[in-house]
Order: sequence, then C-alpha cells, then structure tokens
Amino acid sequence: RESDHRAWTPVSYTVTRQNATVQGLIEGKAYFFRIAAENIIGMGPFTETTKEIVIRDPITVPDRPEDLEVKAVTKNSVTLTWNPPKYNGGSDITMYVLESRLIGKEKFHRVTKEKMLDRKYTVEGLKEGDTYEYRVSACNIVGQGKPSFCTKPITCKDEIAPPTLDLDFRDKLIVRVGEAFSLTGRYSGKPAPKVTWLKDDIVVKEDDRTKIKTTPTTLCLGILKSVRGDSGKYCVTVENSTGSRKGFCQVNVVDRPSPPVGPVIFDEVHKDHMVVSWKPPLDDGGSEITNYIIEKRDAHRDLWMPVTSATVKTTCKIPKLLEGREYQIRIYAENLYGISDPLISDEMKAKDRFRVPDAPEQPIIKDVTKDSAVVVWKKPYDGGKPITNYIVEKKETMATRWVRVTRDPIFPSTQFKVPDLLEGCEYEFRVSAENEIGIGDPSPPSKPIFARDPIAKPSPPINPEAVDKTKNSVDLSWQPPRHDGNGKIIGYLIEYQKVGDEEWKKANLTADSCPETKYKVTGLTEGLTYKFRVKAVNAAGESEPAYVPEPVEVKDRLEPPELILDANMAREQHVKAGDTLRLSAVIKGVPFPKVSWKKEDHEVSPKADIEVTGVGSKLEIRNTVHEDGGIYSLTVENPAGSKTVSVKVVVLDKPGPPRNLQVSEVRSDSCYLTWMEPEDDGGSVITNYVVERKDVASAQWVAISSSSKKRSHIAKYLMEGTQYLFRVAAENQYGRGPYVETLKPIKAIDPLHPPGPPKNLHHVDVDKTEVSLVWDRPDRDGGAEITGYLVEYQEDGADEWTKFQTVPMLDCVVTGL
Repeated sequence: RESDHRAWTPVSYTVTRQNATVQGLIEGKAYFFRIAAENIIGMGPFTETTKEIVIRDPITVPDRPEDLEVKAVTKNSVTLTWNPPKYNGGSDITMYVLESRLIGKEKFHRVTKEKMLDRKYTVEGLKEGDTYEYRVSACNIVGQGKPSFCTKPITCKDEIAPPTLDLDFRDKLIVRVGEAFSLTGRYSGKPAPKVTWLKDDIVVKEDDRTKIKTTPTTLCLGILKSVRGDSGKYCVTVENSTGSRKGFCQVNVVDRPSPPVGPVIFDEVHKDHMVVSWKPPLDDGGSEITNYIIEKRDAHRDLWMPVTSATVKTTCKIPKLLEGREYQIRIYAENLYGISDPLISDEMKAKDRFRVPDAPEQPIIKDVTKDSAVVVWKKPYDGGKPITNYIVEKKETMATRWVRVTRDPIFPSTQFKVPDLLEGCEYEFRVSAENEIGIGDPSPPSKPIFARDPIAKPSPPINPEAVDKTKNSVDLSWQPPRHDGNGKIIGYLIEYQKVGDEEWKKANLTADSCPETKYKVTGLTEGLTYKFRVKAVNAAGESEPAYVPEPVEVKDRLEPPELILDANMAREQHVKAGDTLRLSAVIKGVPFPKVSWKKEDHEVSPKADIEVTGVGSKLEIRNTVHEDGGIYSLTVENPAGSKTVSVKVVVLDKPGPPRNLQVSEVRSDSCYLTWMEPEDDGGSVITNYVVERKDVASAQWVAISSSSKKRSHIAKYLMEGTQYLFRVAAENQYGRGPYVETLKPIKAIDPLHPPGPPKNLHHVDVDKTEVSLVWDRPDRDGGAEITGYLVEYQEDGADEWTKFQTVPMLDCVVTGL
C-alpha cells in the first residue's frame, strides 16, 4: 500500500517462489509491502516491511568523465578541461577530483584540495621541463567513480600557436547615415597577437566617433553617428610571430542622394511644351537612383504641379504649357533610402524659338556629263533645329516649273549627283533645306549648264613598241590611252625620224587612216636606224606623243619557223564519215615560212581546201569518206629552218563487206556458214554481224541472226529440198556495211556418199568368150537410190581394169573375152 493510504492492494496470488517483482509503482512515492503464505487449508498470517520504501532508480558511483583535454601549456602551468560523465550514477555530481603523475613515478597525486565543480582547471607552480600526465574522476553521494583516460604526457614549456580569428560580421554591411555600427570578433594565438584595423588600406585611428577596443580574446571597432565617408572596405589583421589572419567587411553607409547636378538645360522650347535635361547627382547615397521626380511651376504662382514621378532618364518632356507664360522646373532624385533636395531651374518662357532653315547660297554645278550633273551647296543656318534633309530641284532654262530630282532623303551630304538628264538640254538647279519645323526657302538658281560630256585631249597611247620589221618596213603596236578625254578616239598619228635628223615625218596623214592600235610603217631605207612615236586623236585634238623606247634598225629579221598546234592536230583525230575534217595550226617565222600539206608523203586529195594566212594555215575536207583517213603532215620552211608536224586522221565509217563467205556441212534442215572479217572495219570495232537467207524462189531476204559476234553461224530450220542463198554484213557503231552473198544457191538435202560394194559376186555360167555374173545389193546405198552397177574386168597378170558397161540389174553377161 502507499504510505499515505490505509488500503492494501494485492500484487499476486500465484507466487510459488520466495521473491516477486512488483510493477506499476510510481517513482518518488513511498510504499509498504506485506507477504502471507498459503496452503490447501488456508492463508497464514502476513509479515510486513518495517519501514516505507521510496521508489527510485538505484544509485551508483558516476561513470568516468569524458574528453579530458589540455587547453594551454606554459613553462610552469597546464590548463585542462573536460566534460561530465555520460551517467552520474543516479545522483548529482558533487565534485571532481583531478590527479597528476610525474612521468617516471608510479603514483597519481591529487592536484585539487578544495571541492571543485568547474570542469576547467589550471595547474600552477610546475617546474619547467617536467612531464606530467593527468586524469580526473567524478564524485556523487555514493562516492568517487572511475578516473577518466589519461592525457598524453605534457611537458611544461611556453606554447606557440598561430593566430585564429572568429568574426561576428559578414562580408558586407549596409548602415543608414547617423546610425552606429560595430565590427566585433574573437581571436587567439601564442604569443598574444597584435590587432590592427585598416579602412581602404589606411590604418584606422580613434577619434570622437571611432572607438577601438581590444581584449586578450576579443576585438571591436565601433563607429558612432556614421556618415557617408565611413563607407569602405574594412580589414582587421591579427598577427604574431607564427603568422597572421585577416577579416574583411565592405561597409556601405547609405543615405538619400544629393540633388541632381544643374543647371537644368532646356533642350527644346515650344509654345506648349519643353524638353529639359540634367545630370545625375554627384552622390547617389550608396544606392542606385531609382527615380526622378519632376515638377513645374508657373513663375507667377506658388503652386508646384507634378509632371512625372516615375522616370530614371535624365531628360523629360514638360507638357501642357500656356504660350507666353514663364515656367520653373524642379527635379528631385530618389533612391531606396529617400528623396534628395531639389534642383530648381531658371525661368523659361513657353514660346517657339525655332524656325525653318535659311535658304542655301547659290549652288555650284560640276562634273557635267550628257545625262548627269553634280550639284554642290553649302550648309545654311538650320533655324535652331538640326537639318534632316535637302531638297534638290531642276528645270530646263526655258521652262517655268521646278521638279524634284529625287524623293529619297539627301543628308548629311551637301552634294548630289542628278541623274536622267537629256543630252543637249540646258538646266538650272536649286536647293532647299528641311528640319523638323518644315522646309526653308530655296536657294537662288544655279548658273545654266548644258547636259553634254566634256571633251579634253586624250592621254598618250600606252607602251608603243616595234613588234616586227623587214628590210623596208617596221610594224608598230601599242595600247589605247588610259583617258580618252571623254571623247571617242578617232585614230592614231604615227611619226618617224631618222636617227641624227631633227625633223619628224608623218607615216599617215590623218588619224582615221589608223583606227586600230597597230600600224605598218613602209618606205623605209634598209640599214638605217629610225625612231618612232604615236599620238592619240579625239575631237578635242592630239595627245602628247608616246615614244617607242629604242631606235629600230631596218633590216629583214630571221626567225626559224614555229608551229603552234590547234587542238585538232594535237592528237589522233577521229572524224565521222560525211562530217568535215579540219586541221589547223598557228605558224610563226620571219620571213613567213612556205607551207605544204602532205598525206602519207603524197599530195593531199584535190577535194581538200587549203588556206594559208599571215598567221597560220588550215586544211578542210568536207563530206569525208573512209579513204580520207591517214597520216597528214604539215611542213613549214623558211631560210632559217623548217618544221614538220603530223597527225593521224581516222575517218569513222561503216565497215566493208565480210570476206570469203563459205557454206559447208549442208543437211536437209541446216548448213554451216563461215566468213572472214572485212578488210576495212571503218575505223571502229566491229560490234556484230547480220546473217540473212533467201529462198531462190522468193524476193524477200530473211534475217537469221543480227547479234552474232562470231565469224560463223549454223543456219537452222531449212526446208528439205529447197534452194537457198545466204548473205552476211558487218556492223560497227557507225552503221551496217555492205553484204557479201553466196555465189550459188545450195540445196537443203542430206549429203550423198558412194554406195557400198555389191555383195556375193559369182559366175553362174562360163563360155569361151563370155561369163554370166550375178551379185546381191550392197548393204548401204550412200543416201540415194542406186541407179546402176559398173562392171569391170581384168586379164590375169595385168595391172589395169577394163570398164565393160553399167547395168541396172543384179546380173550381167560379160562378152568379148
């Protein structure tokens, strides 16, 4: 039962052992228990516990403390920390016992005399250079628990530790103007580090607003009532003999922007609106400008009217103005942190202050041709607004109406090439300028001009040279002048001068007698040396002369013949029968060589047309036949030498007739034809033979083979006893040649052989001058009916047989013996 209740509660009725577990009790409450024994007769008396029992977990000594660590070592002290045991034994820890052992000794000695609950302790008064190990135990009401695991051996000496730095601030910090801010953190290091604060790489010094506080473990930089100038990159450096650490923070002290930068510029002023512009604030307050607020005010009223409060541009159109009134504009800049003081403009009257451009000065006309002219003018005053276009007009001098030369804009160029003029007409031109206000007055008309090409004397001819000479002439050649003076070159004047003379003589009297860029100067004296010059002539006159660079000695020039083959002589020529054969070559040589054509070392056919010019020769044969093929040679010869070239010409034609057509192996239904290829294959491979037959009684030939490539054929399916003729023709890619025909018909019958010998020849009667003979038919008749039997006799001892007679029957009487 509970100690404060009187009623007992049964725990178990079936306990047979001498112990029992009571469950369902409440922790912290006090209970009494009683026990009675029972047998089959009944229950005995109860025995009761003498005192109440409070329900709680059993208490033991604590577990060993955890994580014993050495935090600091000097030459005469050691600082240690640890964590509580995982389990306190069911009772609160009452104190910790720290023990040490000098390395080399066996026993641990208690370090702490007083009752210690802190989990950090500094052992002092140690001897420099001694080495110790430490352990710690926890105590509760039951007693002292197991000691912790020992530390590693620790030697007393001053420690060196590189600096550490733990900052309480981030990389960036934004502060409103007037507010205070501080940068704090913790640091450590052995020996004690030096702490330095920098702003934008300059050391920070304390003043009324700037405070620096440093303890052995903490550091702090504080600034009171911050201003925009406090913005910058702050750096704290912690440094000792073993190294240094740095921390950074970009501080941005933000404020509303400064006013926009004036003055307010009136870009445009009109009677009902203005366009103004300004410059951004010098200081945007540390935050980008998000907006400008623009207001206007009639100069004679106090009320400011909003224009816009949502623009980031530094220009604005001020609308809805009254003509003639004066206005002021004020502008505020705004960022995330507020609105600046205003920028206020001067007063400005609302009126149009721009006009159309002035009229340009009289334009100048240049580069006139038969259908175009270039008009040039100077830019006039633009009326206060930029010129956007020029309008060029033209008219014929005698007409009254001006016409625009183009609808396309002309700007910014101050000249324009006017097209589509009529040759020979007289024109005037004028120019107007246009801006956004409108089109200004036109310029005065230009001086009249006629649309025609200007003509000047041509430039000299180019590169005159002597290209050939004989004993009394020199051939000159040159190139046209670079500039014809805009006039057609009529021709050229050629002049020559004997070396040593001063006078130049004319080779031709008029330019039109030499329209081409070459001329043969004749009538010169053999052996003399001459200079030559050429002038170009157009309607404006003669050009300056162009001189042949070197004097020329007049004499015959010897050059051996040279043949430059055209494509039709460069390799073997194939010509289809009936087509035209052309052979040609360019011939050079001085004097010009004698030309001769040969075929197979003989004169060429009379049907060949041969043409010889001053530069070459050509042979042409129309309607070629096969006989025109062969090797053609061209020979050129002069006193300096000779040269010959040859080309093989193949005239491609139908082949000739096959040769030696033979018929053999005649049967009643077939025969065997053989022949030889034609002597002439037409210059092309024979592709096949055509074989035909004809019944002698019929006029029609019948093809029996048209694709045979062999030179033989079996003619099948003949009618026995019928007489046939055969013919064969050869074909190549150019057609079918003539037929060759069998000379005489053949009869379709099986071949005949001599019959076999008669059998069983014997005499049946003998007289003194005659013998009666009989015999039997032979075994084979040779393929035809036996028409008779030839009877011969021979005198005994003689060599020759004597014919007696031929008899139709199987018996005979030989007489005259």
